[in-house]
Amino acid sequence: MDAARTKRLLEEIFGACVAAAHPAKILAAHLPEPPQGRIVVLAAGKAAASMASAAFEHYSNACGLDPARITGVAVTREGYALPAGPIRVVEAGHPLPNEAGLTATEEVLELAAGAGPDDLVLALISGGGSANWLAPAAGVSLADKQAVTRALLRSGAGIGEINTVRKHLSRIKGGRLAAAARANGARLVTLAISDVPGDDPSVIASGPTVPDASTLAEARAIVEGRGITLPESCRAALNDPANESPKPGDSAFEGAEFHIVATPAEALASAAQTAEAAGYRVDNLGADVEGEARDVAAEHARLAFEAKARGEKLAILSGGELTVTIRGEGKGGPNQEYALALAVALDGAAGIAALSGDTDGTDGGTGLATDPAGAFVLPSTLERARAAGLDPAAALANNDSTGFFTAIGDLLEPGPTHTNVNDCRVILVG
Repeated sequence: MDAARTKRLLEEIFGACVAAAHPAKILAAHLPEPPQGRIVVLAAGKAAASMASAAFEHYSNACGLDPARITGVAVTREGYALPAGPIRVVEAGHPLPNEAGLTATEEVLELAAGAGPDDLVLALISGGGSANWLAPAAGVSLADKQAVTRALLRSGAGIGEINTVRKHLSRIKGGRLAAAARANGARLVTLAISDVPGDDPSVIASGPTVPDASTLAEARAIVEGRGITLPESCRAALNDPANESPKPGDSAFEGAEFHIVATPAEALASAAQTAEAAGYRVDNLGADVEGEARDVAAEHARLAFEAKARGEKLAILSGGELTVTIRGEGKGGPNQEYALALAVALDGAAGIAALSGDTDGTDGGTGLATDPAGAFVLPSTLERARAAGLDPAAALANNDSTGFFTAIGDLLEPGPTHTNVNDCRVILVG
């Protein structure tokens, strides 16, 4: 197995997954006709700037709309900004919210509330929007919200659990933006890039424009089940009935539209086509795989060994979002931890190589946009690591996947991709 050629093929498959969900390619076909009044663009998430940019280009060029009739704010992760004409782009914290996100979200709520019956409020949301749009419930400080988010991340809670708690500590999540936008009769259209298993609209960016079926009681149960000690302000907020989110049937959602424009399943299907074109039979495990990264890696290694024993030329693909329960002091994210655990499980088996990457371009570590997206696994991975004085099992125990793959030059580092349809994992057998 030629290492350089194998890496290039793995990158091509990953790149096909990303390209299938890029706003510059997909958004224009879903944009509504211009209104008689203004277009108020409110965007959040890792694809916020690219979605806002694509919307501005469409309305100003294809529709010939006067840019003076387009306004709005796009709040994205630090390092993910792109020009979007008159739509102001703000870089904010992720996964931990920060002051920039707090200030920008207040502006978002003001713009939504100020939209009238001739205006179109165009909400463009993508994964990461939960951290970017930050409007804490009454009495909850930014520091307290950050503490809760940090505790949830460290606990190994899934994104659905995290967002259930966030929704009930917020004035924008869980349908509350819809209430603001519809207050004066504006038309509300939401276009979303899904990064969640099942593509549930109420989970994408914590569902700011759709009804929320989760409850305060469920949020409290998650906190208790994960053993999290809440700041007093957050404990009080989760016990305050006034912080219950708007439910299905609420008048705020009458006439509102919600459309998903890209999904993890569609992106993974594009990756599968690229693998098939390279001569591999594809076993697509689906875009909704969840679980502890190292446990999923062990199961996928088993599937790879079975395929090798059958003499197959097989590409095993999967998406979804894995979790990491942090026990050590190292740096890394779910994709890098999966890759490290997979390397340990494969133990240098010949003829098997893999890539695990987050389609947004960053997988955790320092929390910066320069973080790697994931890592490669080759038959030589463990041999090269041990030659460099590394102990793969010790690195895994310390959650230090970034350090491990940095030392042997096997990080996946595409930089910000300006979209987000969750993870793309590829194992090539044969």
